Amino acid sequence: MQRHVNDEYVQRAQREGYRSRAAYKLLELQEKDRLIKSGQVVVYLGAAPGGWSQVAGELVGRSGKLFAMDILAMDPLPNVDFLQGDFREQAVLDALLDRLDGRPIDLVISDMAPNVTGSAAVDLPRSMYLCELAVDFARQVLRPGGGLVMKVFQGEGFDELFRDVRGSFAKVVTRKPKASRPKSREVYLVAGNYDS
Repeated sequence: MQRHVNDEYVQRAQREGYRSRAAYKLLELQEKDRLIKSGQVVVYLGAAPGGWSQVAGELVGRSGKLFAMDILAMDPLPNVDFLQGDFREQAVLDALLDRLDGRPIDLVISDMAPNVTGSAAVDLPRSMYLCELAVDFARQVLRPGGGLVMKVFQGEGFDELFRDVRGSFAKVVTRKPKASRPKSREVYLVAGNYDS
């Protein structure tokens, strides 16, 4: 708890009005990779509590739209259409697809993570499964040239996932934002120029 309270990004988030320290991860990725532009249509999987949604909603602006979903509830935000539900359930996925109404999607963001048990043998396969679902979803909805940003935990299955993503995107890089805790295995795959 003390580490959290003293965390510089937690303190910045409180001062600057972001819902979580995670907002700074997306801000850094945005600065490096120019992921989100005004007017784009973005889907964000694993959106609660809303730090990334705040940033992404501001970046797409009033001419764009962010469709966000999570198992947990999330308070409303401007330019964000939120759907609460489990992405792994077909009815929830269908509800999201209905909201998209066939729009071409510019970017899919996945910050999904399983409830961790502390056992890598359990947590890593669960995480990789969520990543695979996000990649499959991106292939289903992205426009040609679109992008994918996805949280991944390094470990068993990472190399295979990276190769799989590279098979559909012209550019794939791994990023470790400064706001990610140094001891965390968390990294982000940033993929661009989707080729269906």
